[in-house]
Amino acid sequence: MFGPVLSVHTFRTEEEAIRLANDNEFGLAGAVISQDSLRCTRVINALRCGIGWVNCSQPAFVQAPWGGLKKSGVGRELGEQGIFNYLEPKQVTSYVSKDAFGWYKHIPAKL
Repeated sequence: MFGPVLSVHTFRTEEEAIRLANDNEFGLAGAVISQDSLRCTRVINALRCGIGWVNCSQPAFVQAPWGGLKKSGVGRELGEQGIFNYLEPKQVTSYVSKDAFGWYKHIPAKL
């Protein structure tokens, strides 16, 4: 299935709500709605999702990475982090010294 899905569960405690939300194989996004800002911070940080909203839902900013966890939204798009999906980084190290590097100094000069 693809599309917005709303799953509604009842719960008695904050801990139970977090457990229910995290107890699945998907983790694209989650939202927390509450007037208690400390609760919002605790819950959104505890949710295993790649995108989190507090007292809102669905805003997206091209400056911030977008993607999920588990089996949804694999990888990251948007933001500086999203650019790396289109690059092939290469590590190049140059040793600058008249002395031989590391274990090379144990190799005879004339082979």
